[in-house]
Amino acid sequence: MQIREFYAQPDRDHWLEEIKKSDWDAGQLLYWLLRSGAFRPLCGKTARVYLLTEGRELVSFCTLAETDDVRDTDLGPWIGFVYTFPRRRGRRYAGRLLDHAFRTAGAEGAKQVFISTGETGLYEKYGWRFERLLPDMAGGESRVYVRDVPK
Repeated sequence: MQIREFYAQPDRDHWLEEIKKSDWDAGQLLYWLLRSGAFRPLCGKTARVYLLTEGRELVSFCTLAETDDVRDTDLGPWIGFVYTFPRRRGRRYAGRLLDHAFRTAGAEGAKQVFISTGETGLYEKYGWRFERLLPDMAGGESRVYVRDVPK
């Protein structure tokens, strides 16, 4: 298994097609944002997409960005678009990416890292704690999780 950063890959078209195979609406949105060039304008100029791969197969992905679907807040950075392909679930692969993104954010000076989600019970097992509900871009409420970066 290898963690790659999407923008550092010379074969981004291949990885785009792998993301497109996602059966998740948000995965399709990420594909469209990357394909159209709208990802960084929407999520921040330093936003990254991490890919957990096995050879040429995409196992799991997530983003690390300045903003996410919770807007108009001074919170950040955000880990988002967390997805593992169904046949690979149950092996804590998403946890590898969460840890990688979390460590990266900490190394870049973040004191806390946030996740916006509709899920309950997923992120707690990786050390995240529920912080509060905040409005999201779709007009609903999103569960915001936080993890403190050790000093």
